[in-house]
Amino acid sequence: MKKTIADIAKIAGVSKSTVSRYLNGGSLSDATRRKIEHVIKETGYIPNSFAQSLKAKKTSMIGAIVPRLDSFSASQTVTGMDEELRDSGYQLLIINTSQNLSREIEALYDLARQKISGIVLFATQITEAHLKAVKEIGIPVIFLGQQHQDVHSIIYNDYAAGYDMGRYILAQGHRNIAYLGVTEKDVAVGVQRKRGFQAALKEQAGAKAGFYESGFKMSAAVKAASDILDNCDPHPSAIVCATDNIALGVMKAAHMRGIRIPEDISVTGFGGYDVTEVIHPGLTTVKYGYESAGRLAARHIIKLVQDEPLDALTTLSYEFIERESVDKMERHPLY
Repeated sequence: MKKTIADIAKIAGVSKSTVSRYLNGGSLSDATRRKIEHVIKETGYIPNSFAQSLKAKKTSMIGAIVPRLDSFSASQTVTGMDEELRDSGYQLLIINTSQNLSREIEALYDLARQKISGIVLFATQITEAHLKAVKEIGIPVIFLGQQHQDVHSIIYNDYAAGYDMGRYILAQGHRNIAYLGVTEKDVAVGVQRKRGFQAALKEQAGAKAGFYESGFKMSAAVKAASDILDNCDPHPSAIVCATDNIALGVMKAAHMRGIRIPEDISVTGFGGYDVTEVIHPGLTTVKYGYESAGRLAARHIIKLVQDEPLDALTTLSYEFIERESVDKMERHPLY
């Protein structure tokens, strides 16, 4: 029976990605390299013909590593990428990692083994393992959503968006606010948006905020919001949510308790999902151009593939959208 990479990895006592790096000429310790060489020699393993055919030439394919496909932002971004790449004669290969960081690392090596021309990683976290993989695979990579000085990055201006949201909610007279965020391991969403909001808060005397954490899924947001609505005394007059999905969870939790929005409590989000416009009341939010970001990421990765100059960091703009989910309280001057 013909041996596979998985068989070689099992016999050698290493991971499949390690065997892939060996076959692709990646960096390995001498001991690991000798171990794999010995197993390949003993088993007579021959790499598959597809991989062999790719050794001399890159493909016209671009890889996208996505943490979750059931996300509005991810689906819109992928749509933009796909359309732009097709217009330029490239094809898109998508890998969904289901928010598993180890699978992200594995995907970087696997795409390199398949001779993908470039990779766009929809980054939620950047670890040393990510940076090591990017360095070892030796093909162009762009981080989308997070930044690092050593890798080309495209980010949203989350700090400014958080600041604008803070200024807005304070301008409506709210002084007792709850901020429902996410893990700080996600620097863009979990740190930068919150820091921007905190900066605005510091500018207003007498304003205070409680800071809470939710998961990204709506079910987690409903639970976190329920804790706030049931246990905070006095109740906050507004809940600022780090994402639209979290805001929708807050609105559901409020509805379950007969709490009216915005009459009893105001709610805001970040993202600009389509659903936030059609629900009632419409959600006040910050809208990011996800499809445009996908198109831009496609153009940038093509530039890197073609060895054209490109700025290390691109910061995207956003649109502030005021709708009906925020009630105006007694006005207080911001200064």
